[in-house]
Amino acid sequence: MLKSYALTDIGRRRQLNQDYIYCSESPVGNLPNLFIVADGMGGHKAGDYASDLAVETVVGEAAASFEKSPEKILNHAIARANEILRRRASEDYSLNGMGTTLVAATCVGRYLEVANVGDSRLYVIGEEIVQITEDHSLVEEMVRMGGIGREEARNHPDKNIITRAVGARDDVEVDFFNLELQTGDMVLLCSDGLTNMVDDETICRILRNGKSLRDRVEELVETANANGGRDNISVIVIEPLADEDSYEKSYENAPE
Repeated sequence: MLKSYALTDIGRRRQLNQDYIYCSESPVGNLPNLFIVADGMGGHKAGDYASDLAVETVVGEAAASFEKSPEKILNHAIARANEILRRRASEDYSLNGMGTTLVAATCVGRYLEVANVGDSRLYVIGEEIVQITEDHSLVEEMVRMGGIGREEARNHPDKNIITRAVGARDDVEVDFFNLELQTGDMVLLCSDGLTNMVDDETICRILRNGKSLRDRVEELVETANANGGRDNISVIVIEPLADEDSYEKSYENAPE
């Protein structure tokens, strides 16, 4: 059976938490489960409003959808969230320019379906850590074009400039990923408040340290804060095949 744990934290520097997370191991409409991390942007309180509204809209649309395909469900739900954010911003000057990143995932048996807009990330952690989503950011585009290296990108002054967001334009372009999970794999959804403060190798080490799922998630957040906590930190960790992993280990250790 699938297991998960989620945590969001204001960090050490911010006065407001503009991240918003959603974690449901139970079905949401025709989705067997649903996990979302959103990182809002905008003026005073507009960012937290944007992330909250976007996530609640996606959840509501997914719950009401008659579609069977996770990709179609999430694509429609995110498009609807984009439409609502655009309308609200046009009606209220204080919300002008608001938007949010959004990464969502659902586990369908051994398969993982992912939707992404912005630079919040999804990783799969097996023997090593693999970033599945691609950041929609100016710096990531520079990396892809060979203008700067990956290490230079981590501390680039334009790192926070994103090129896609829910609510930024009239039409939103969503990336989709589908992959088969292996027994023992973990799935991590997170905002850049984690990845800007903690490198991938340390994230992998913490998630594979054998502690309880809750302890590992809390350690990720504590490490991000210990390294500066410059932004809000949101983390969801999923063990999609947790019981299967336990069964295989007990079978391997059984007496001959």
